[in-house]
Amino acid sequence: MNSTKAIASMEIPDLDLTKVELSRKGFVTNYPPYKHWRKTVVSEMLTEKPINIYFHSPYCIQRCAYCFYKTVTLRESQLAEIDRYIDAVCQEIAISANRFHLKERPVDSIYFGGGTPTLLNKRNMSRIIECLHKNLNIGKPEFTVEAEPVTFTQKKADMLKEFGVNRINLGIQSFKDEIVELTGRKDTEDQTLNAIEMAKNTGAVVNIDLISGLEGETQEKWAYSINRAISVDVPSITVYKMELYPNTDYYAGVRENTLQLPSDTEEIGFMQYAIEKFEAANYLPWNWYTFTKMGQYEHVYPKSQWRGNDCIPFGVSGYGRLGEFLFQNTNDLEKYAATLEAGDLPINRSYRLNSRDQMIRDVLLGIKLLHLPLNDFQRKYGFKLTTFCAPTLKQLQEEDFLSFSDDEVSLTSKGILYGDYVGKRLAQSLREIA
Repeated sequence: MNSTKAIASMEIPDLDLTKVELSRKGFVTNYPPYKHWRKTVVSEMLTEKPINIYFHSPYCIQRCAYCFYKTVTLRESQLAEIDRYIDAVCQEIAISANRFHLKERPVDSIYFGGGTPTLLNKRNMSRIIECLHKNLNIGKPEFTVEAEPVTFTQKKADMLKEFGVNRINLGIQSFKDEIVELTGRKDTEDQTLNAIEMAKNTGAVVNIDLISGLEGETQEKWAYSINRAISVDVPSITVYKMELYPNTDYYAGVRENTLQLPSDTEEIGFMQYAIEKFEAANYLPWNWYTFTKMGQYEHVYPKSQWRGNDCIPFGVSGYGRLGEFLFQNTNDLEKYAATLEAGDLPINRSYRLNSRDQMIRDVLLGIKLLHLPLNDFQRKYGFKLTTFCAPTLKQLQEEDFLSFSDDEVSLTSKGILYGDYVGKRLAQSLREIA
């Protein structure tokens, strides 16, 4: 009889690591001991874990001065190029589904980002959606599409409704025309208000994005945007902090002293004002920069990613996660299309997470959801975060950035205001002890 099979069929004494003596006795066969094994785990083992889908459309009609994403300013001469790009995306979906065995895994969310996905015509949007349904296990996921007011027409709104889009993210940034104009965009307040109404009429959950700290922003102008955002009665409002990136017009302007952005102190004042106004209007945070009516209408796509679930990207420069691997597609449009036409995937770089990476990532991204469940962390990694990070947690609590109990770590109002600061401090603490 095979010795391995014989061992597996025998009743093996439990391994006791509390009493270890110098001896040749006690052949170790497994860990943890069999007494801890349960039938209830079988169903979880056999369940295919859900995935999230991201599609990147790089085309825009205008390049925002603060934008650092991979975008291409659309011209009429590019229509043939766009068709080729959509062909490549459909090829990527088919190859990825086969190579990574995605067909069996249910899709929790789909996110069309950019660029401006709604610049794609109905035929190309339809091709991508049909390809997703053909190759993946799509039931009734959250389906989000980004849009911009200046190009969001009734025809586009009708198209999104027809395709089953149930969440629309409108990039507003500001309700003051002079602020928007300084970013290089063409949107006006009237166009913005009209776009919001058209989006709401589709029946989708509508989120509007604002940015605090844009060029020319003042407390008076910011107050106008915040109060206008509340008045349009959308389910969700997101406020991003203006960040400078080297590949932006803003960065070049600041470097050359041709423009001046609000100071950090001014920007914090903007955000404090926004939080106070949102709270008074019953817009409550479910992460540190998104505020929704009564804290409802949570966005499945980012929430799933922050909790470490798999995300499969399609399109140029798209990045995602599959198990312990993080990976990103090439940001070169020609290389992207040519690689797929040759039958290969356009993955340009990747990173394999080790155990410490995963712990740090779970804390750093998980705290974005305002509450970090400690039992989940202990179940996953085998130790208490409150034990290893006790000094840091205590200090952050004393500084009023968080509170914590045996069950969870929670951001305070001050912690929400400072966004990722708490996550960075806890991640730093984990790096030092791991």
